[in-house]
Amino acid sequence: MSMARLGEPTHDVLCVGHASYDLVFSVPRHPFADEKIVADAFLACGGGPAANAAVIVARLGFMSAFAGYLGNDLYGDSHALELAQEGVDTRCVVRGTNPTPLSCVLVKPNGDRALVNYKGATRHLEEGDIDFSGINPKVVLLDGHEPSVSVPLAGRARAKGIPLVLDAGSLHEGTQALMSKVDYLVASEKFAKQWLQGDDVEEALARLAEQVPMVVITLGERGLIWRKNGMKGAMPAFPIQAVDTTGAGDAFHGAFAAGIAADLPWKELLRYASAAGALCCQQSGARTGLATAGEISDFLAQFLR
Repeated sequence: MSMARLGEPTHDVLCVGHASYDLVFSVPRHPFADEKIVADAFLACGGGPAANAAVIVARLGFMSAFAGYLGNDLYGDSHALELAQEGVDTRCVVRGTNPTPLSCVLVKPNGDRALVNYKGATRHLEEGDIDFSGINPKVVLLDGHEPSVSVPLAGRARAKGIPLVLDAGSLHEGTQALMSKVDYLVASEKFAKQWLQGDDVEEALARLAEQVPMVVITLGERGLIWRKNGMKGAMPAFPIQAVDTTGAGDAFHGAFAAGIAADLPWKELLRYASAAGALCCQQSGARTGLATAGEISDFLAQFLR
Protein backbone atom coordinates (compact mmCIF):
# COMPACT_ATOMS: atom_id res chain seq x y z
CA MET A 1 0.00 0.00 0.00
CA SER A 2 3.03 2.26 -0.30
CA MET A 3 2.90 5.33 -2.47
CA ALA A 4 5.28 5.70 -5.40
CA ARG A 5 8.87 6.53 -4.65
CA LEU A 6 9.97 10.13 -4.72
CA GLY A 7 10.36 11.43 -8.25
CA GLU A 8 8.32 13.21 -10.86
CA PRO A 9 4.75 13.68 -9.55
CA THR A 10 2.14 11.49 -11.22
CA HIS A 11 -0.84 13.54 -9.98
CA ASP A 12 -1.51 17.01 -8.69
CA VAL A 13 -3.99 15.93 -5.99
CA LEU A 14 -4.87 12.55 -4.50
CA CYS A 15 -8.31 12.70 -2.82
CA VAL A 16 -9.00 9.99 -0.24
CA GLY A 17 -12.31 9.29 1.46
CA HIS A 18 -16.02 9.15 0.86
CA ALA A 19 -17.97 8.57 -2.34
CA SER A 20 -21.75 8.39 -2.42
CA TYR A 21 -24.56 8.73 -4.90
CA ASP A 22 -26.79 11.77 -4.41
CA LEU A 23 -30.54 11.97 -4.99
CA VAL A 24 -31.35 15.68 -4.89
CA PHE A 25 -34.94 16.94 -4.62
CA SER A 26 -35.74 20.65 -4.99
CA VAL A 27 -38.67 21.33 -2.65
CA PRO A 28 -40.71 24.45 -1.83
CA ARG A 29 -40.05 23.80 1.87
CA HIS A 30 -38.93 21.00 4.11
CA PRO A 31 -41.91 18.72 4.91
CA PHE A 32 -43.53 18.46 8.31
CA ALA A 33 -44.13 15.17 10.11
CA ASP A 34 -46.49 12.82 8.24
CA GLU A 35 -46.67 15.24 5.31
CA LYS A 36 -46.12 14.43 1.63
CA ILE A 37 -44.98 17.23 -0.68
CA VAL A 38 -44.08 17.36 -4.38
CA ALA A 39 -40.57 18.19 -5.59
CA ASP A 40 -40.12 20.91 -8.20
CA ALA A 41 -37.01 19.27 -9.68
CA PHE A 42 -34.85 16.16 -9.28
CA LEU A 43 -31.18 15.43 -9.89
CA ALA A 44 -29.21 12.18 -9.51
CA CYS A 45 -25.39 12.26 -9.56
CA GLY A 46 -22.24 11.16 -7.78
CA GLY A 47 -21.31 12.84 -4.53
CA GLY A 48 -19.20 12.59 -1.39
CA PRO A 49 -16.56 15.05 -0.13
CA ALA A 50 -13.40 13.43 -1.49
CA ALA A 51 -15.04 12.29 -4.73
CA ASN A 52 -16.43 15.76 -5.42
CA ALA A 53 -13.04 17.27 -4.63
CA ALA A 54 -11.38 14.95 -7.15
CA VAL A 55 -13.87 16.03 -9.81
CA ILE A 56 -13.36 19.76 -9.32
CA VAL A 57 -9.58 19.29 -9.33
CA ALA A 58 -9.94 17.64 -12.75
CA ARG A 59 -12.34 20.33 -14.01
CA LEU A 60 -9.83 22.99 -12.98
CA GLY A 61 -7.29 21.41 -15.31
CA PHE A 62 -5.26 19.43 -12.77
CA MET A 63 -4.52 15.70 -12.62
CA SER A 64 -6.54 14.09 -9.83
CA ALA A 65 -7.00 10.62 -8.41
CA PHE A 66 -9.73 9.35 -6.08
CA ALA A 67 -9.28 6.59 -3.49
CA GLY A 68 -12.36 5.17 -1.78
CA TYR A 69 -15.18 2.65 -2.01
CA LEU A 70 -18.04 2.08 -4.45
CA GLY A 71 -20.40 -0.88 -4.42
CA ASN A 72 -20.96 -3.28 -7.30
CA ASP A 73 -24.45 -1.88 -7.81
CA LEU A 74 -26.27 0.53 -10.10
CA TYR A 75 -25.22 3.58 -8.07
CA GLY A 76 -21.59 2.45 -7.91
CA ASP A 77 -21.48 1.80 -11.65
CA SER A 78 -23.00 5.21 -12.37
CA HIS A 79 -20.57 7.00 -10.09
CA ALA A 80 -17.52 5.16 -11.40
CA LEU A 81 -18.53 6.09 -14.94
CA GLU A 82 -18.95 9.75 -13.92
CA LEU A 83 -15.48 9.85 -12.37
CA ALA A 84 -13.92 8.32 -15.47
CA GLN A 85 -15.75 10.73 -17.77
CA GLU A 86 -14.47 13.66 -15.68
CA GLY A 87 -10.89 12.47 -16.15
CA VAL A 88 -10.37 11.35 -12.54
CA ASP A 89 -7.89 8.48 -12.08
CA THR A 90 -9.92 5.65 -10.47
CA ARG A 91 -7.21 3.00 -10.06
CA CYS A 92 -7.51 3.37 -6.25
CA VAL A 93 -11.30 2.85 -6.17
CA VAL A 94 -12.28 -0.32 -4.33
CA ARG A 95 -15.45 -2.09 -5.54
CA GLY A 96 -17.36 -4.60 -3.40
CA THR A 97 -20.66 -6.29 -2.63
CA ASN A 98 -21.72 -3.85 0.09
CA PRO A 99 -23.94 -1.00 -1.16
CA THR A 100 -22.74 2.33 -2.47
CA PRO A 101 -23.59 4.95 0.20
CA LEU A 102 -26.63 7.03 -0.75
CA SER A 103 -27.57 10.59 0.17
CA CYS A 104 -31.09 11.99 -0.16
CA VAL A 105 -30.90 15.79 -0.26
CA LEU A 106 -33.88 18.13 0.13
CA VAL A 107 -33.09 21.65 -1.08
CA LYS A 108 -35.31 24.70 -0.39
CA PRO A 109 -35.49 27.72 -2.73
CA ASN A 110 -33.12 29.74 -0.49
CA GLY A 111 -30.45 27.03 -0.76
CA ASP A 112 -30.95 25.53 2.71
CA ARG A 113 -30.75 21.76 2.67
CA ALA A 114 -31.59 18.67 4.68
CA LEU A 115 -29.79 15.37 4.13
CA VAL A 116 -30.41 11.71 4.87
CA ASN A 117 -27.42 9.38 4.43
CA TYR A 118 -27.57 5.60 4.06
CA LYS A 119 -24.58 3.24 4.17
CA GLY A 120 -26.24 -0.08 5.01
CA ALA A 121 -23.64 -2.71 5.85
CA THR A 122 -20.82 -0.73 4.21
CA ARG A 123 -17.88 -0.26 6.56
CA HIS A 124 -14.57 1.59 6.45
CA LEU A 125 -11.85 0.18 4.24
CA GLU A 126 -8.93 -1.43 6.03
CA GLU A 127 -5.23 -0.69 5.69
CA GLY A 128 -3.98 -2.69 2.73
CA ASP A 129 -7.26 -2.53 0.80
CA ILE A 130 -5.85 0.12 -1.56
CA ASP A 131 -2.62 -0.17 -3.54
CA PHE A 132 -1.16 3.33 -3.87
CA SER A 133 1.91 2.22 -5.83
CA GLY A 134 2.23 4.31 -8.97
CA ILE A 135 0.63 7.31 -7.23
CA ASN A 136 3.00 10.18 -6.39
CA PRO A 137 0.86 13.29 -5.79
CA LYS A 138 1.90 16.87 -5.19
CA VAL A 139 -0.87 17.20 -2.54
CA VAL A 140 -3.03 14.73 -0.60
CA LEU A 141 -6.56 15.73 0.42
CA LEU A 142 -8.27 13.64 3.11
CA ASP A 143 -11.90 13.90 4.23
CA GLY A 144 -11.47 11.59 7.24
CA HIS A 145 -14.10 9.06 6.17
CA GLU A 146 -11.55 6.28 5.58
CA PRO A 147 -9.38 6.57 8.72
CA SER A 148 -7.77 3.11 8.54
CA VAL A 149 -6.45 3.97 5.08
CA SER A 150 -5.82 7.68 5.63
CA VAL A 151 -3.82 7.67 8.87
CA PRO A 152 -0.96 5.45 7.61
CA LEU A 153 -1.09 7.19 4.22
CA ALA A 154 -0.70 10.56 5.96
CA GLY A 155 2.38 9.29 7.76
CA ARG A 156 4.02 8.18 4.53
CA ALA A 157 3.09 11.40 2.72
CA ARG A 158 4.47 13.55 5.52
CA ALA A 159 7.73 11.59 5.48
CA LYS A 160 8.04 12.46 1.79
CA GLY A 161 7.23 16.13 2.34
CA ILE A 162 3.90 15.93 0.48
CA PRO A 163 1.47 18.60 1.79
CA LEU A 164 -1.62 17.19 3.52
CA VAL A 165 -5.02 18.91 3.59
CA LEU A 166 -7.86 17.77 5.88
CA ASP A 167 -11.47 18.48 4.95
CA ALA A 168 -12.90 18.69 8.48
CA GLY A 169 -16.63 18.95 7.84
CA SER A 170 -17.63 17.49 11.20
CA LEU A 171 -15.99 15.98 14.26
CA HIS A 172 -15.77 12.19 14.00
CA GLU A 173 -13.26 9.37 14.35
CA GLY A 174 -11.46 10.15 11.12
CA THR A 175 -11.11 13.91 11.48
CA GLN A 176 -10.00 13.52 15.09
CA ALA A 177 -7.34 11.00 14.11
CA LEU A 178 -6.00 13.12 11.25
CA MET A 179 -6.21 16.73 12.44
CA SER A 180 -2.80 16.73 14.14
CA LYS A 181 -1.13 14.96 11.21
CA VAL A 182 -1.85 17.46 8.42
CA ASP A 183 -0.33 20.73 7.22
CA TYR A 184 -3.65 22.42 6.38
CA LEU A 185 -6.81 22.02 8.43
CA VAL A 186 -9.79 23.42 6.50
CA ALA A 187 -12.70 23.17 8.90
CA SER A 188 -16.37 24.03 8.82
CA GLU A 189 -17.90 26.19 11.53
CA LYS A 190 -19.71 23.04 12.68
CA PHE A 191 -16.44 21.17 13.19
CA ALA A 192 -14.87 24.11 15.02
CA LYS A 193 -17.74 24.37 17.49
CA GLN A 194 -17.92 20.61 18.02
CA TRP A 195 -14.19 20.39 18.68
CA LEU A 196 -14.17 23.41 21.00
CA GLN A 197 -17.42 22.35 22.68
CA GLY A 198 -18.41 25.99 22.49
CA ASP A 199 -19.61 28.67 20.07
CA ASP A 200 -16.58 30.99 19.91
CA VAL A 201 -15.07 30.26 16.49
CA GLU A 202 -12.23 32.75 17.05
CA GLU A 203 -11.19 30.81 20.14
CA ALA A 204 -11.51 27.56 18.21
CA LEU A 205 -9.27 28.99 15.49
CA ALA A 206 -6.62 30.06 17.98
CA ARG A 207 -6.59 26.69 19.72
CA LEU A 208 -6.60 24.68 16.49
CA ALA A 209 -3.64 26.75 15.26
CA GLU A 210 -1.68 25.45 18.24
CA GLN A 211 -1.91 21.98 16.70
CA VAL A 212 -1.83 22.64 12.93
CA PRO A 213 0.46 25.11 11.06
CA MET A 214 -2.31 26.46 8.80
CA VAL A 215 -6.00 26.55 9.76
CA VAL A 216 -9.01 27.88 7.86
CA ILE A 217 -12.55 27.94 9.29
CA THR A 218 -15.26 28.50 6.70
CA LEU A 219 -18.32 30.40 7.90
CA GLY A 220 -20.70 30.16 4.93
CA GLU A 221 -22.16 33.52 3.95
CA ARG A 222 -19.91 35.18 6.59
CA GLY A 223 -16.77 34.20 4.72
CA LEU A 224 -13.80 32.62 6.51
CA ILE A 225 -11.16 33.19 9.15
CA TRP A 226 -7.62 31.83 9.11
CA ARG A 227 -4.32 31.47 10.93
CA LYS A 228 -1.04 30.66 9.19
CA ASN A 229 2.31 30.34 10.90
CA GLY A 230 1.51 32.98 13.52
CA MET A 231 -0.40 35.32 11.20
CA LYS A 232 -4.18 35.62 11.11
CA GLY A 233 -6.90 37.20 9.03
CA ALA A 234 -10.40 37.00 7.61
CA MET A 235 -11.97 37.07 4.16
CA PRO A 236 -15.59 37.97 3.39
CA ALA A 237 -17.79 35.73 1.29
CA PHE A 238 -18.59 36.67 -2.28
CA PRO A 239 -22.06 38.28 -2.55
CA ILE A 240 -24.18 35.67 -4.34
CA GLN A 241 -27.75 34.39 -4.38
CA ALA A 242 -27.51 30.80 -3.16
CA VAL A 243 -29.56 28.14 -4.94
CA ASP A 244 -28.17 25.05 -3.20
CA THR A 245 -25.30 24.94 -0.70
CA THR A 246 -24.77 21.19 -1.16
CA GLY A 247 -21.15 20.51 -2.09
CA ALA A 248 -19.87 24.06 -1.52
CA GLY A 249 -17.41 22.81 1.05
CA ASP A 250 -16.26 20.00 -1.25
CA ALA A 251 -15.66 22.55 -4.02
CA PHE A 252 -13.72 24.78 -1.63
CA HIS A 253 -11.50 21.93 -0.44
CA GLY A 254 -10.80 20.60 -3.92
CA ALA A 255 -9.90 24.03 -5.29
CA PHE A 256 -7.82 24.72 -2.17
CA ALA A 257 -5.78 21.54 -2.71
CA ALA A 258 -5.39 22.29 -6.42
CA GLY A 259 -4.23 25.81 -5.56
CA ILE A 260 -1.57 24.41 -3.24
CA ALA A 261 -0.39 22.14 -6.07
CA ALA A 262 -0.16 25.27 -8.26
CA ASP A 263 1.81 27.17 -5.57
CA LEU A 264 -0.74 29.99 -5.34
CA PRO A 265 0.08 32.73 -2.79
CA TRP A 266 -1.93 32.42 0.42
CA LYS A 267 -4.61 35.09 -0.07
CA GLU A 268 -4.96 34.24 -3.75
CA LEU A 269 -5.41 30.61 -2.71
CA LEU A 270 -8.21 31.56 -0.32
CA ARG A 271 -9.96 33.67 -2.97
CA TYR A 272 -9.63 30.85 -5.51
CA ALA A 273 -11.18 28.28 -3.15
CA SER A 274 -13.87 30.73 -2.01
CA ALA A 275 -14.86 31.38 -5.62
CA ALA A 276 -15.21 27.63 -6.22
CA GLY A 277 -17.49 27.34 -3.17
CA ALA A 278 -19.57 30.35 -4.20
CA LEU A 279 -20.06 29.07 -7.74
CA CYS A 280 -21.18 25.69 -6.41
CA CYS A 281 -23.92 27.42 -4.39
CA GLN A 282 -25.37 28.90 -7.59
CA GLN A 283 -26.32 25.50 -9.06
CA SER A 284 -28.61 22.72 -7.86
CA GLY A 285 -26.67 19.65 -6.76
CA ALA A 286 -23.07 19.35 -5.64
CA ARG A 287 -21.57 17.67 -8.70
CA THR A 288 -23.31 19.95 -11.21
CA GLY A 289 -22.08 23.03 -9.35
CA LEU A 290 -18.38 22.17 -9.49
CA ALA A 291 -16.70 24.88 -11.54
CA THR A 292 -14.16 24.85 -14.35
CA ALA A 293 -11.01 26.98 -14.45
CA GLY A 294 -12.63 29.36 -16.93
CA GLU A 295 -15.72 29.82 -14.75
CA ILE A 296 -13.60 30.65 -11.70
CA SER A 297 -11.48 33.07 -13.72
CA ASP A 298 -14.56 34.85 -15.08
CA PHE A 299 -16.15 34.93 -11.62
CA LEU A 300 -13.08 36.43 -9.96
CA ALA A 301 -12.72 39.00 -12.73
CA GLN A 302 -16.07 40.51 -11.69
CA PHE A 303 -14.64 41.40 -8.27
CA LEU A 304 -11.07 42.31 -9.15
CA ARG A 305 -11.73 45.06 -11.68
